[in-house]
Amino acid sequence: MSADKNRAAPAAPVTFQPKPPRGPDASGRVFTARHAMGARVKGEALVANDGFSARYDLDRIAGIFSRPAHKLAGQSYVGRVLVLDTAKGGVASAWMLHEMRSRGKVPLALVFNSVNPILAQGAALGDITMLAGFDEDVTAAIPSGSEVEIDPEAKTLRVL
Repeated sequence: MSADKNRAAPAAPVTFQPKPPRGPDASGRVFTARHAMGARVKGEALVANDGFSARYDLDRIAGIFSRPAHKLAGQSYVGRVLVLDTAKGGVASAWMLHEMRSRGKVPLALVFNSVNPILAQGAALGDITMLAGFDEDVTAAIPSGSEVEIDPEAKTLRVL
């Protein structure tokens, strides 16, 4: 019997398999909100972990985010589902959203981690679908550019 027979076989070479780049793949995920109103809509999500002021963040004539410090500066909000951290602003928010509706320069829907009663009132006045209040940060979970469907009756946002 040779000594080589008792030796352990050489270990297989370990190869490093890089993981694919991680990004939030939220396809098929459903997020449930505590607050919802409006009509069922489907559209492209425009996402940022920033606040939203209808008065100070937007050029309501051009339909774009105009405040340079805003993470969505220069991007159009018209016909898109805005997914943002929180609502900012006071009583002017309501009539700003109503004005945006009258000009046809409105987002398809507003989705917030948290919202204040003034903005909720403005969304109702502007007839804009809105969801708010989730158990996780939707601005981190939903990739910008995703196709999403909002069902206010079920209080859900589904990433398609």
